[in-house]
Amino acid sequence: MRILVLNADYPRFLAWFYRGQGGLESTSYATQMAARNASLFGVADFYSKNFVALGHPAAEIHVNNPWLQTAWAREHGMEVEAPEPPGASGRKAAPAWLQRLVTPLKPILRPLARKVGLSPKLDPQAETILLAQIEEFRPDLVLNQDIFHVDTKLARRIKGVGNPILVGQVGLVPSRGEDWSVYDLMISQLASIVRSFRALGVRSEVCHLAFEPAILDALPAAPAADIDVSFVGTVSADHRQRIALLMAVAERYNLKLWGNLPQALPAASPLHRCFQGEVWGADMYQVLRRSRITLNSHIDLAGREAGNMRLFEATGVGTFLLTDHKDNLETLFELNREVVAWPSIDDCLRAIDHHLRDDQIRKAIARAGQAKTLAQHTYRHRAAEILGFIDAMRAQR
Repeated sequence: MRILVLNADYPRFLAWFYRGQGGLESTSYATQMAARNASLFGVADFYSKNFVALGHPAAEIHVNNPWLQTAWAREHGMEVEAPEPPGASGRKAAPAWLQRLVTPLKPILRPLARKVGLSPKLDPQAETILLAQIEEFRPDLVLNQDIFHVDTKLARRIKGVGNPILVGQVGLVPSRGEDWSVYDLMISQLASIVRSFRALGVRSEVCHLAFEPAILDALPAAPAADIDVSFVGTVSADHRQRIALLMAVAERYNLKLWGNLPQALPAASPLHRCFQGEVWGADMYQVLRRSRITLNSHIDLAGREAGNMRLFEATGVGTFLLTDHKDNLETLFELNREVVAWPSIDDCLRAIDHHLRDDQIRKAIARAGQAKTLAQHTYRHRAAEILGFIDAMRAQR
């Protein structure tokens, strides 16, 4: 099959990425795409390269990257309006927490996003370019990882170009009022989301997130572990448990926090002194490798299920992961051998005490966690799972 993977990037990542690339926005589509993939941010080209390795021609499209997309359009003879240079827009930026959360498929945040000027919908030119790319590539399968930018209306237009199998990947309960029947299959890391789609009559399967082993070859040499306890990720109103955890840890340990701080955070909060700024892609992986312990806490909406990216990013690079306990965590990792889980904040603090003192046990758990991720939780495994779902769907039909 010919497979096309649709992605979207955080606006703050795009601003950071192009600011550091010195004129990259004026170069060719291939040059920009190579640089984007080399950043190692998000899923980069991890799905497409693994579909290719399994014998299926595949490519990625970053649907909300105006500089990348207009470069493709110009090279294919389309008359398009040039986007503003990176960082030139006078529009007031949305809060960092919202920019980070809107893109990872959160329908309940769409109205709020529009209020602050962050529209997750593609503009008409971006839609035209995307449809031209689909017409040119003629995929047999489209894997849509962003059901905001590529909503169900646009998905139907995509379906009209050669009638490809349409698979959506989503992390939250489907929004009401949408006709999800356009999708042949919806996949999610959360079983509760799968059940929600099935209740709507949409075929759905559990498919977890993953780690790409090629990251290990692309990173510089592993740095010294000079950070006792780290956290990398979003801190927002949707992360009440996470904020409570981080504040408790910050009171007792030298916590280093990379990400964003909510505007409403009290001035007296200990998190202010922990904040190190935002970090992306390869730099983020290096922060994890520098950490003796890295913390994980799922978004409140995840409920009792584990499945976020940090599970696999941290263990994939060989970092000791101390994560919140979830009902399904033991289906992914062996507790106290491959990762350590905390049922409560007090349990987390005790685990930090113990594992900062015992280097041998901490390092052994980190090695075992990495071995598990490389053996069972890579993008090669996930690509094969998706192809297996398609084969089963075809056989049933």
